[in-house]
Amino acid sequence: MDNKTLSIVSYITIVGWLIAYLVGKDKADSLLKYHLRQALGLALVSIAFNIVLRIVASVVPALSFLGLIGLVFLVFWILGIINAANGAEKPIPVFGKMFEDKFAFIG
Repeated sequence: MDNKTLSIVSYITIVGWLIAYLVGKDKADSLLKYHLRQALGLALVSIAFNIVLRIVASVVPALSFLGLIGLVFLVFWILGIINAANGAEKPIPVFGKMFEDKFAFIG
């Protein structure tokens, strides 16, 4: 697989991220490293949001409608995949700038 394909795969679940990281770690270019950081950051924020939302919804069931905010993460994932497919190093809206210099182990 080339780095562009691995960049796209990195957004498809944590398993896809692991595959992209392990397959591409020896031949990673700046595009792959960038999208690995963006995808990992988005996954971690999404998981943290879901955990907090579950706790809030169990305490105050009337706030269960906040689960619809999860659709925003789906849109962010789609935008990340589109950016990776176009070969662009554009950050994911809202959270993307935070992840550009994080996750030093990626490269």
